[in-house]
Amino acid sequence: MTRPHKSPNRSYTSPSLRSPRRVHSVSQRVSEVIANFRPTKLFKSSGLHYTSVDFDDSGELLLLARTDDTLQLYNTKAGAHAKELKSQKYGCALARFTHHAQSLIYASTKIDDGIRYLSTHDNSYVRYFRGHTGRVTSLSLCPGNDTFLSASQDHSVKLWDLRSSSPQGNLNLHGATLTAYDPSATVIAIASPPTQTVLLYDLRNFDKPPFATFDLLEAERRFAQSHGQRPAEGWTTLEFSNNGKHLLLGTSGQGHYVIDAFDGDVKSYLHRPPGPPPFPAELTAKDGTPPRHNTAGLQGDACFSPDGRYVISASAQTGLLVWDTMGEKRGGTTVLAPMTDLPGPKTATVVGYNPRHNLLASAGNDLAIWLPDPDLM
Repeated sequence: MTRPHKSPNRSYTSPSLRSPRRVHSVSQRVSEVIANFRPTKLFKSSGLHYTSVDFDDSGELLLLARTDDTLQLYNTKAGAHAKELKSQKYGCALARFTHHAQSLIYASTKIDDGIRYLSTHDNSYVRYFRGHTGRVTSLSLCPGNDTFLSASQDHSVKLWDLRSSSPQGNLNLHGATLTAYDPSATVIAIASPPTQTVLLYDLRNFDKPPFATFDLLEAERRFAQSHGQRPAEGWTTLEFSNNGKHLLLGTSGQGHYVIDAFDGDVKSYLHRPPGPPPFPAELTAKDGTPPRHNTAGLQGDACFSPDGRYVISASAQTGLLVWDTMGEKRGGTTVLAPMTDLPGPKTATVVGYNPRHNLLASAGNDLAIWLPDPDLM
């Protein structure tokens, strides 16, 4: 099936000492600002951890899930906290806006393995999506309508419609933990770390075999193992670029993959310097109950820029790293070093690029909002 279609390090200044600045529209080229992002707001949450980040379609609202079983909403224009939504009974992870800014979906971390559809207007549930029997590891909203995909540790991928509590389709796939829609909403990608493969499906024939299978076994041996990472260890992110030409396969290890979305070739291995793991293997609840928050429900710390040229990810030390996928690779290989690092606070575990404005959000223990610094441009 044919699918449609270094700068030097700079010192970090505390956001509390920086004045608010105008949000930059993405009409300003990403290439003009990508090396100049700096934190402008820092929201602290002592002893807690953010596990997902998402922007609404307008880019004006930011949504995060947190390990205290709350959903946090922020206004990106004002650079201010807007609302807290509690999910104490069910827990929360992988929170996503629907195409309506006043509603969202998220995965449960307690009681059951359901998905909940919530109205932020009155903090009431619109619908429950039940069917998974294992922890939900991925939620992906279709860019063209109100359907979405979920993957789970029960080795299944389900297709849902927000208007119905019953799944519209089901795939049983060993180890399938990550999902992504291409921008045309005609193709979905599913990643299976145990089999070290990425599968492409025609969404119109969801129940048919994949029309393409990308085997990453050799790439994992060549790149991951040579950088001290076990094969398929910590696959955390699967994302299409906005032009549909590339797939980003992010990991929690020492590198990410940029893959040709048509033939499966690894275009770049984005190497990041080693450091301490940014997310604990398990986070125990304060009341002594078994751990509920781990890398299975973590969104991942890498994303494409809106133009599809750059990848932004957390550094293993502090701040963020940026790779130019069109940059020169190391010694004629496909290994690509960061073009720059963006100085900032502690390392992040989730990172997102606003789809409408040149604004970044990164979060770990704290949330940082990043804007291009006009003094550096």
